[in-house]
Amino acid sequence: MTTLTGKSLRLSRLSRRGDGRFLFVPLDHSVSDGPIADMRRYGRLLEEVVIGGADAIVVHKGRARVIDPNLLARCALVVHLSASTPHAPDSNAKVLVGGVEEAVQLGADAVSVHVNIGSDTEAGQLADLGRVAAGCERWGVPLLAMVYPRGPRIENPADATLLAHVVSIAADLGVDIVKTVFAAPSHRMADVVAASPIPVVVAGGKDERQSLADFATAAIGTGCAGLAIGRRVFNHAVPRRAVRELAEIVHGHPHPHTDQPELTREGVR
Repeated sequence: MTTLTGKSLRLSRLSRRGDGRFLFVPLDHSVSDGPIADMRRYGRLLEEVVIGGADAIVVHKGRARVIDPNLLARCALVVHLSASTPHAPDSNAKVLVGGVEEAVQLGADAVSVHVNIGSDTEAGQLADLGRVAAGCERWGVPLLAMVYPRGPRIENPADATLLAHVVSIAADLGVDIVKTVFAAPSHRMADVVAASPIPVVVAGGKDERQSLADFATAAIGTGCAGLAIGRRVFNHAVPRRAVRELAEIVHGHPHPHTDQPELTREGVR
């Protein structure tokens, strides 16, 4: 009989269908990029993401306070603890702006931290990751680390050998799930997954030369445990439809549909 712990219980909430696969929708871009929607539409966007079948949303602590609690009965909450803006001298310098205890007080199922390997401030970011990992163990909270090869010493951020090192760093420092970029060529992502003792999820990024469905299918086909896609969801003409399509690919079977009207960029239809 498996012993249930706080962390294992929260991890199970991050994969709502119980198959160990994850569909995260990060909505934390308002700090790094600016508002993704006005407040009226933001609330409806959250509904669309949940109805579409996302396993979890990722937001900063302030946004977590204004989310309708009813939505979180059907979708896990990940509170993001890192931040930077494009207005700083170094936008790759992520700093901690929250803590594990704060996230627990907000009802979070997990926390996330962003680390840029190869940045000028890599050492500080790794130290922050270690401290957060220790806090997660203390509080029984899963840790999602968004670890990217990004900085002046990185020539090819999609290099599979480099990505295998990146995901290994996350595992060695106590992370439970690691998010990183997709390897190029895509079949090399299987080598990255094989190097990691923890689940690997891939970021959707900005590249729209490949359809969202093709991207998701390729990622899952290489053994990735899931996806973390934000921009290509909230910029989609019909966000719920995008999430539903991704959920079906990640989990391998359709998400129950709803008769509620869909939200488009122009409004409800």
